[in-house]
Amino acid sequence: MSTALVDDIREIKEDNPFESMMSRFDRAAQLLNLDADLYAVMRVPNRELKVYIPTRMDSGRIQVFEGFRVQHNFARGPAKGGIRYSPDVSIDEVRALAAWMTWKCAVVNVPFGGAKGGIICDPTQMSMGELERMTRRYAAELLDFIGPEKDVPAPDMNTNEQTMAWIMDTYSMHARHTVNAVVTGKPVDLGGSRGRREATGRGLLIVVNEAAKKFKMAPADTRVVVQGSGNVGGIAALLLHEAGFKVIGISDVHGGIHNAAGLDIPAAMKHLQATRSFEDFTGAERVSNSELLELDCDVLLPAATENQITSTNAERIKCKVLAEGANGPTTAAADEILYRKGIFVIPDILANAGGVTVSYFEWVQDRMGYFWREDVVNERLQDTMVASFNDLCRYADAHSVDTRTAAYMLAIDRVAYDTRMRGIYA
Repeated sequence: MSTALVDDIREIKEDNPFESMMSRFDRAAQLLNLDADLYAVMRVPNRELKVYIPTRMDSGRIQVFEGFRVQHNFARGPAKGGIRYSPDVSIDEVRALAAWMTWKCAVVNVPFGGAKGGIICDPTQMSMGELERMTRRYAAELLDFIGPEKDVPAPDMNTNEQTMAWIMDTYSMHARHTVNAVVTGKPVDLGGSRGRREATGRGLLIVVNEAAKKFKMAPADTRVVVQGSGNVGGIAALLLHEAGFKVIGISDVHGGIHNAAGLDIPAAMKHLQATRSFEDFTGAERVSNSELLELDCDVLLPAATENQITSTNAERIKCKVLAEGANGPTTAAADEILYRKGIFVIPDILANAGGVTVSYFEWVQDRMGYFWREDVVNERLQDTMVASFNDLCRYADAHSVDTRTAAYMLAIDRVAYDTRMRGIYA
């Protein structure tokens, strides 16, 4: 790929997730010497949808919400990606997340492309009835663009099994028959997969365990700090604790707790569930979220949100292994600092790919109408994540690049191959 193609890339804004993702894409594409035509096709989404969602509120008034769905790539199969509800949703965020899904699916060799969706709203201020009506209207606006062979949504920030059930039902009512493969992350009794809720956290456990083996770190002596205590961070912390790792720090949106000798994670999570905060949890000291990231540890697992490790705090990160549970927790500007410090990064497009891997399993089970035992799901997840971790390490060694660059190169190489073989219909 000619360097002239990237000469006009605008200056990266560090807090813009799309710009950060694209800077990594451009570096990997250059190292691969990606064909100029393929580069032009792969660096842009296939389709971006913006919809306005009139919703009757409990007061009787109509409120119009803005929603998005970005379908990034279809070269390897149907698009796949979550839907998030947040006041902070933006088209740039959704673009970045859709592209990350393309690369994530390719890294773990799942036959999906990437997509992402979101609605600008504050779900904490909405009733269940308002959320249902908004969700169903959003699904109705997307009917022509989603489906088991087109685009398969899933839960993300502030959405859950119930949200997916509403979307599945709305789609099915219009199809005039039940179509449970239209979404993943559903309740098990509606065609969901056993092991799906724990899948992202379990995937993190698997790759952390592989990194521990690589660097000969015994779990009992491996100090782990987890930022985040939701469906990703909380489950990862519990599974790591059960596996014998020493979890010394964990946080929620309000702050965290730290004990250098190790935390009782089951007790901490019960306290959080009961009080909605880690405050007043005995046997630990309070720390802020920024302080938590800078604790001396062996494994740091940011599992909260984007842009947590930046050029302003990367020098103070003290871990040996960084396993990215969230999407985009590290900015592109921080990558070089972490690499210079010798920190081994398990990038998000591998580290948190357990969720999309088991979502793929759910889609497969729905389409064949036969459902696996949870131990079978977990065994197949283990096989996929271990193989992908080893693929990444081999690719990094073969090309003499850091692991994040290697992950992007591996993903782009796979998507480019399929695109090249299919050809450009033009």
